[in-house]
This record gives sequence, C-alpha cells and structure tokens, in this order.
Amino acid sequence: MKSLLIVESPAKVRTLSKFLGKDFTIKASIGHIKDLPKKDIGVDVENNFAPTYVVIEGKEKVMRDLKKAAKAADQVFLGPDPDREGEAIAWHIAEELNGDSDKVFRVEFNEITEKAVTEAIKHPRRINSNLFDAQQARRILDRLVGYKLSPLLWRKVRRGLSAGRVQSVALRLVVDRERDIEAFKSEEYWSITAMLEGQEPPQFEAKLFQIENQKAEIKNEEQALEIVNGLQGQNFIVKKIDKKKRRRSPYPPFITSTLQQDAARKLRYTAKKTMMLAQQLYEGIELGEEGPTGLITYMRTDSVRTASEAQQEAREFIVKQYGSDYAPQKPPVYKSKKSAQEAHEAIRPTSAYRIPAAVKKFLEPDQYKLYKLIWERFVASQMEAALLEQTSIDIGADKYLFRATGTVVTFPGFMTLYTESTDNGKEEEGLLPSLSENEVLKTLDITPRQHFTQPPPRYTEATLVKELEAKGIGRPSTYATILSTIQDRKYTEKTEGKFQPTELGIVVSDLLVERFSDLMDYNFTANMEDHLDKIEEGGFKWVDVVMDFYKPFDKDLTEAMASLGKVKPQDIPTDQICENCGKPMVVKWGRHGRFIACTGYPECKTTKPLENEGTGSGTQQKAEVQEIDEKCKKCGSPMVLRSGRYGKFISCSKYPECKTTKGLSIGVACPEDGGEIVEKKTKKGKVFFSCGNYPKCKFATWYKPVNKQCPKCGAGILIEKRTKKEEVLTCLKKECGFKEALEPASSE
Repeated sequence: MKSLLIVESPAKVRTLSKFLGKDFTIKASIGHIKDLPKKDIGVDVENNFAPTYVVIEGKEKVMRDLKKAAKAADQVFLGPDPDREGEAIAWHIAEELNGDSDKVFRVEFNEITEKAVTEAIKHPRRINSNLFDAQQARRILDRLVGYKLSPLLWRKVRRGLSAGRVQSVALRLVVDRERDIEAFKSEEYWSITAMLEGQEPPQFEAKLFQIENQKAEIKNEEQALEIVNGLQGQNFIVKKIDKKKRRRSPYPPFITSTLQQDAARKLRYTAKKTMMLAQQLYEGIELGEEGPTGLITYMRTDSVRTASEAQQEAREFIVKQYGSDYAPQKPPVYKSKKSAQEAHEAIRPTSAYRIPAAVKKFLEPDQYKLYKLIWERFVASQMEAALLEQTSIDIGADKYLFRATGTVVTFPGFMTLYTESTDNGKEEEGLLPSLSENEVLKTLDITPRQHFTQPPPRYTEATLVKELEAKGIGRPSTYATILSTIQDRKYTEKTEGKFQPTELGIVVSDLLVERFSDLMDYNFTANMEDHLDKIEEGGFKWVDVVMDFYKPFDKDLTEAMASLGKVKPQDIPTDQICENCGKPMVVKWGRHGRFIACTGYPECKTTKPLENEGTGSGTQQKAEVQEIDEKCKKCGSPMVLRSGRYGKFISCSKYPECKTTKGLSIGVACPEDGGEIVEKKTKKGKVFFSCGNYPKCKFATWYKPVNKQCPKCGAGILIEKRTKKEEVLTCLKKECGFKEALEPASSE
C-alpha cells in the first residue's frame, strides 16, 4: 500500500525519511498553503463572517505537486505541527484534496523520533474541526482589527500605519510602564553596613536592621552620620543565631514562555531567535552516522506534562551519572496552569542520554547553547530537591540591631546541573563564619551608603513575555511574533536590551486606549484568549465569539471615524529664534519624526533637522544646546554640548556650516596616545569608551576607565568592570590581574 505523508517543513522530510519505509512518499507544504487574500479583507461581515481562503501566492506549484502525489497514494497522512496552526494547514490541504477525503487522515508528532512517528502513523485521526475553528476565529478577529483600524490610523495619525489586536495591547504595556517611569519620584535613603569578624574566618557584612526595635529608616546623610558616630566604640555582640533547613524543589521543564525568558536572560536571545533555533532542533539535525535526528519535543506548548517513558529514561540516566541520591523516590509531577493544553508535553530532549557534549560538534554554536539549556533544565526537573541551610544572625550594638544572612548548600540535588537566573540578577547570600551567641565581634569598618529608590524597570524580552503570560495575553505560538511586530512597526525600540515606546507608539496607543477601550483592555484580551480555548474544546461557536467582539468594535470604529480629528503630539517650545523672520522655533512632529520649524508657518517655512533624532517617549526630548568654554579648532566659533541619537556630544555652534564634532570627555587620558577618552554609544545603544583621536588611535573598551594608577603594575588607568559575575576595579592589562571590589550598582 502506497502512502503519502505531508508535513510543513523540508527539514522534517529528511528526518522522517529514515523512519518510514519505501512505501512512504514524504512531501512538505512549506507552511500554510491557503490564507485570507492579501488585497482584500476576505471576511463577509454581513454573512456570519464567512471567510474566503485563497491559495497563497507562490504556493500554486506546491499545491499541484501535493495533489499529484495524493492521487498516486492509497492513504494520505497530514502531519503539520501539533497545534491550531498545524490543524489549519491540515484542514486546508484536505480541502484541496476533497475528492480523496476518505483516505485522508491527520497524524501528530510531539517529537520526531522513530517511536513517536510510527505510533502516530498507527493511530491516525480525523481532522479536528473545533481546533480549526479556534484558529479560524483568531485569524478572522485579527484580520478584522487589522483591516478596519489601519484606515483610521492612516487618516487620523499617519499613512502606512497598522494595528493588531494583541500587539496593540502589548504596546500598551510598554507605554504604561514608560508613564510609570516618568511619573516616578526618586527618594533618597541610606543604609549602614558593618564589616565584622568573629573568632574564625571569614569576615562578613551585617546591615543595620532595627533602631530601638523599629525598622531602620534613614532618609539623609545627616541621620546616617549621626548613627555611625553613635556606633563608635560600641561592642557588636551576637544576640541570636537562627538556622533553618530548606528544601528547594527543581523547576519544571520548559514551556514556551519560560524557555523564551531563560534564553533571553542567560543567552541574550530574542524570543524570535529562540523559537527559530528550537524549530531547527525539533525538526532534525544531521548527527553524522545517526543521520537527521529530532533533538527536542515540540516547542510551542504551555504544558509541563512529561511522558512517563521520558521520565523513566531520565531517572535511569540520573542514577547512572550522579548516583541514586540524586533521583527522587517517585517521578516528580508538575502542575500546569488551567488553560494549558495537556495533550502536549513540556519542551524536553528526545533522549536524556543524548548529552549536549555528544552532539556539540554537529550543532551551530547558538543551536548548541539552546539545546544545552533545554537538556539541563529537563534532566534537572527530574532530580532530587536541593537541601539548603539558611542562617540569620542578629547582632546588637547598643540600641541598634544588625542582621547578617547567608545560605549554605548542604546537598546540591538538581542545582548540580541547573539553576534558574533571575530578572534582577541577584545571587545567593555569602558564607558566614561559625559564631556563638553572646560572642563579641571585632568591628573592622562601618560604612554608610547613599541610595535612591529606582523607578520600575523597562521591560526586557524576558520580562515582557512573563508579563504577557501572567496577564493571559497571547499564547505560546504568538509571544515571539508580538515582540517582533511592535518593533517592526516602529512603535517600540530597544535601548540597551529594554523596550521603550517611540513617540509614534505612544500616539497610536493613546488613541486606541481612548477610542477602543475594550480592545485595549488587558482583561478583555485575556478573556478573548479563553473564548478561543473554549472554541477548541467545543464549548463555544466561533461565529458567536467573533460576533460578540465585532458589534461593539464596529460601533467604536464608526464613531472614531466621524468625530476624531487629526492626532499628533504637541509642539515642544525651544529657546531658538527663526533666522529668517525672528519668530520662536518649536519642535514639530512630521511623517519622518521630529524636526524644528518656525511658528510663523505657513508664511515662514523655515525648518531644520533635530539633532536628537531618537524616537523615545517625547517627554525627554529637548531641542536645547548648552554653550561650553571651548572654541572650535576649525572656525573659532563657540563649541556647544548637544544630545544626539547615540548620546551627548560636543559640536561647533555653526553647525551645519561647520561640522566639527567630538565626543564628551570623561576626564581620563588615553593610555596609548594621551588623547581624551570619550563616552560613545553603538547603534544599538550600548555604551563604550574610546580615544577622542580615533581613527588615528584605536583604543576602546566596554568598561569605564578611571583616573587611578594600578598599585600592582603602575599602569596609568584602571577600569570599572561590572558584570553578572563581579563588580570590580581592575587593571586594563589582563596579565596584571589586579582587582579591587567596587560598591555594587544600586538596584533598589
């Protein structure tokens, strides 16, 4: 019997070919073969939102090839990815093969291994209409929003704009966070740390915790110094030692959102890059004599369930590799969230025995790093809990109470293999010496430190995915697309890896929030995701869900079209005067961003470019320059301090007639030619330091130079090196090795 298997990707074809015999022909659809038309809405809103699907441009040959192969086959198995999108692809292929519907079946592979593939072929099913309807509802909702909102944005804001149902809500998250940051009022506070020593090493730090049994709150330097003076000559005595044993359970295996978060934090991968690499690992990698092999299970999932066979294999591996102490008595069970699709598995390696080191030579570096992360997280999830001893020591000094805390790992368990990174980068507390109650400690130092409360941080790839998941916005298959889309549309940009709304993004978001409150409401969007899940489960009809959304949306749209005027940011006043008519100049907002223009327009059409071409929130953009005590070496005019898209710089006040510019000096001489070291930024916003005489002098460093001589080798400068591993003042010469601890950058 001749069989045809149709999958999405040519990469899968190579992997599957080694599992299925000569009676199988395997073809790839190369993604979707049908969709709503590009040049028309393709949805009949007057006829129960009936969609019109067409073969995607360029896919006609693929479809002809699939039809020809299907005619020659006795059975046709449709094996696109095991999710809503995959079901839609299968549905549309089956629709095109309608003459052969009795011999067309659906098969699913959660992993592309011989066992999984042969089992799937043995147990095919019919296409799931509920699953297809859920995808169709999402597609139609997104098409209605995109096609109906875009003309409004074109007319009211700027031509060429577009809006998406879920992406617009994600944009609102970024805009709301920026507003929180701008509204934040920083407050000063101080901490006091004592460096102490017991009868045994090591030295340790204790922080002031209470004053006269009340929480220590020190608001200014005067209070801090008063406390430090009051501590002079006081005995520091151990009052209480509290030791608690803790069990730290392993983390569950990855789901899509947690994989994207950890890959962002540990590997600095975008969500889009993570999913691209995971797709490659899932579809199959050429492993020498073993041939093309799927290395991980399907990567779009919100379930932490693991197949019992995979758990058993992992257990055997753990006992063999680490010993029986590292394997729990029973395989761990992790609980998925309510909306999770439990038919799916978590993301895991297809074999625990395929250790990263064994496949490294067959993988690209980025593929290897991601596979290693997935393998370690899964194997660790099947290991025994870690045992910790947490110690808290209270130390009295007159009316003051200091506290030192530390954690000791007494049994590493899963931590032997894997620990999850955190968004704030904080690590475990340090080791404490063996102390006894009433022991008098030696006081080495008492240090007051100034701090300022910090605004909420901007979202990173990891924290934005985490927030989307927490609010129920989007699903595993959409997170990466959401993050890419709000950047591609120029509604947000990344500064030092963090999302910041552009001025255009703020205008669009504010307009949508004002006029389409339901569409932009977080709970409304989350409820819509729940309704799509209900369609998949057979509880809701897709037409009813779309109708309930469309009626109020269409009403809001009609009102906005009729009543809303042109929307644009307010002009920003400047201290500049028009050279032609003498009227004040303002910063205006045009099609290509901000520019400076005369307020006498349209009589006076004088304009000039804005030096600060960044597209940030707008409230921080100023068209101001500051004159400094320096003359231009080229024309003799005063030099001025300006703000540009890559940071502050110095230029001639006669710009653009004289284009002399130089970086902003940090007051440190270049160790190579004695020139001024200046602070600069890369195109992606990352700060670095280089010689002002570039390109004659090529000196450059990522770390801030300090005007201090190295006490070990005598080098003229040191650098401030702040990384996740350490924060030190170190010698520029690697061979020297001098290091001195820096006060950690405030993260409060």
